[in-house]
Amino acid sequence: MKKLILMVMALMVLAVPTVTGQKINADATLAKLEKCDADAANAKKNVKSAVWVNRAKAYLDAIMEPTKNLFGGMDATVLRIAMGEPDEVREDAQNARQIWVYPWVEVYVKGNRVIAWAQTREIKNGMFDVLKESADKAYTMDPKAEAKVKPILDAAINYYSQLGSASIDVPAYKVAVDAYVKAATLQECKIYPQVDPQYYFFAGQLAAFLGAEDAKYYADGEKYLNKAKELGYMDASGNTYYFLFHCYYGQKDADPANVLKARDILLEGIDKFPKNEKILDGLMQLYTSEDSVGNPADLVSMIDKALAETPDNPDLWFGRGRVFFKLHNYDECINSFLKINELKPNDYDTNFYIGYFYIAKSDELNKALNAKADTFSSFEEYEAERKAVNAEYMKALPYFEKAYELNPESLDCAQMLKELCFRLRTEEGVLEKYNKYNAAYKKLKGIE
Repeated sequence: MKKLILMVMALMVLAVPTVTGQKINADATLAKLEKCDADAANAKKNVKSAVWVNRAKAYLDAIMEPTKNLFGGMDATVLRIAMGEPDEVREDAQNARQIWVYPWVEVYVKGNRVIAWAQTREIKNGMFDVLKESADKAYTMDPKAEAKVKPILDAAINYYSQLGSASIDVPAYKVAVDAYVKAATLQECKIYPQVDPQYYFFAGQLAAFLGAEDAKYYADGEKYLNKAKELGYMDASGNTYYFLFHCYYGQKDADPANVLKARDILLEGIDKFPKNEKILDGLMQLYTSEDSVGNPADLVSMIDKALAETPDNPDLWFGRGRVFFKLHNYDECINSFLKINELKPNDYDTNFYIGYFYIAKSDELNKALNAKADTFSSFEEYEAERKAVNAEYMKALPYFEKAYELNPESLDCAQMLKELCFRLRTEEGVLEKYNKYNAAYKKLKGIE
């Protein structure tokens, strides 16, 4: 029986005629919208709630028409039946997917399933505003019309929520932000007790990401994330605070006061979510790059508390090292990076940084040595201290060499090794290393 049912289903799919392409009668839809607009402008008719209900429904249908047959996870065979053959199929090899191009929408297909879509045309501009206005007026005129208005709004909210999700996968983050904000805006109708704050959260975190390419989105992200907070929303991890930090900090050029706002939102966040490493990383970034926010030493206790919970977290050790470097405490800085090296011994950056910090420490020792050069009672006394300084410089050498071994194409590393070995060329075996790395530097630089 099971085999028979499967055969019948297969035959049914085969029996469905292939549609030649996406069909939308835009002229008929526009004519319907014009009639609804005329009724809304008619003083005798526009006093009736039903006129505004009909207008809201007509505009909702027009908004949804180009994508009404789409849903996430849709089988590609069903897509062909519902929307017909695409005008074109583009291969997106980088993302291992296809883009099916229709007259009104581009559909993203992966693994024979619809994963996203991007609408390329609209039947009419400004339809969302008319939809919202009409629904609001219909309910305001007659609250008893809720039974007719709410299904329209529910459908529109669901549409924009799905559009936001689909747009993330395209990716089209600006479209997603707009869609989530529209979903939230529709819930401002008095029919709903409260806006679902998640829509503002989704819009806010995407806007925070978009701010890197367009600074106006930082201001938008600040607004949406704060709206989500005001409505009582907070994600389980507390990442709202981290996104708000980026939104405030991204606006520091517009208003320097935003630097302190960025600090304050992170401090509020770390107090409520002490294990959130993103918030802690934001604090480390802020305290080690902005003198106006306070003393970086204030962060040490916070970092050590977090490390007590996750001692094998290289990001926290990295942050700890950055803080101590800012404080010119090179020993604790180096110790922090040596811990990272235990966790990730074959990491180029870690080895390079350890070498760099040993040089920074040695430079300070050398500066102090030169400052008191006239105070030595004998050459032997001076020479003993000079050798001690060189011994510190020598500690950098194996880490730079390891970094160079991991990335022999690094010009920066070759240059550091060349300069370090030249300084230490009188030490046993170092002159040969200088010749080696000087030649490597020249080759990478294209000098020889």
